[in-house]
Amino acid sequence: YSVFSSLQNNLPLQSNSMHLLENTLYHLPATIGDYTDFYSSREHATNVGIMFRGKDNALQPNWLHMPIGYHGRSSSIFPSLSTSCGSSVGSGKMSTIRRPCGQLQIDASDPTKGSTYGSCKLMDFELEVAFFVGGPTNRDEPPTADNKEPIGKPLTLDEAANRIFGYVLMNDWSARDIQKWEYVPLGPFTAKNFATTISTWVVTSMALDPFRCETSAGKQGGDDLKMNDDAEELNVGKGDPTPLDYLKDPNYGSYDVNLTVSLQPSNTQKTTKVCQSNLKHMYWSSVQQLVHHSVTGCPMRAGDLLASGTISGKEQHNFGSMLELSWKGNREIILDGAEGSKEVRKFLKDGDAVIMEGWCRKEGIG
Repeated sequence: YSVFSSLQNNLPLQSNSMHLLENTLYHLPATIGDYTDFYSSREHATNVGIMFRGKDNALQPNWLHMPIGYHGRSSSIFPSLSTSCGSSVGSGKMSTIRRPCGQLQIDASDPTKGSTYGSCKLMDFELEVAFFVGGPTNRDEPPTADNKEPIGKPLTLDEAANRIFGYVLMNDWSARDIQKWEYVPLGPFTAKNFATTISTWVVTSMALDPFRCETSAGKQGGDDLKMNDDAEELNVGKGDPTPLDYLKDPNYGSYDVNLTVSLQPSNTQKTTKVCQSNLKHMYWSSVQQLVHHSVTGCPMRAGDLLASGTISGKEQHNFGSMLELSWKGNREIILDGAEGSKEVRKFLKDGDAVIMEGWCRKEGIG
């Protein structure tokens, strides 16, 4: 109260200590050491699997057994530079992303024709939520006789929950045509390493506690194959496999965070909402992601950033990427253009602005 009173009655102090949001320079909220991107929305993984492998093989066999992820580049994570009041849209304060160049497959029906060099033609956004790791690094203490430095140790579910500092919105920009040619057999590389933007405000996990909810999956497992006395398999249900003990979380769930994506063509101030999703559309939780990341003893350091992967729901308006919204380029997305005109998109064009928003709402809170 005394600090507030001092500010309230001292105009020079106000001028020196407070600045208009629209005039501030935005920075990353932490020095990011390592960055990992997961693939934890079942709805998104299913959509992508159907597009590329068919409905019967949509999910890879390992997907329901562990959180799938890959290591990204912390050097190309940038602040979004947008403001909470929305005044940045169209005013030149938004991040500008360069359309990447790389290898593009010449003929999808004949891989033997190889590739050519050129700029990405299938530029995409990915709606994600990421969390910052906090707290001391998970290491064995004291150092072992063979190691002067203590080595890492796996985190338990409880330890992982206490290591999640807070959450940010994320756009994991993606070059889909570059990705298609390069991702076999080791996954995305240059299609993902050119730019990732995050919001500059961190919402702590404590602030999100009132918005805890079930995931869209409801539960994990419970209907596994069981063995009888003759060691024959008895199929007792068609549910999902139960996670292994180190991933079996009695507090399994997510947060009820509304997420939207709007697009704004360069020739207009009008925006068109193309996606309405929610953080509850997660099969693997943040805690499970962190536990699995450390299962080998990988040291997790304060400032490490772990991302959810694209967050999509079941309906078309819940899809969190242009790849899904256009269904691999087979559907048109109609945007509001200048002077009442309409713009057609399948993927992003130069000058398009991508605006991601997230909020929680509960009576008396948020």
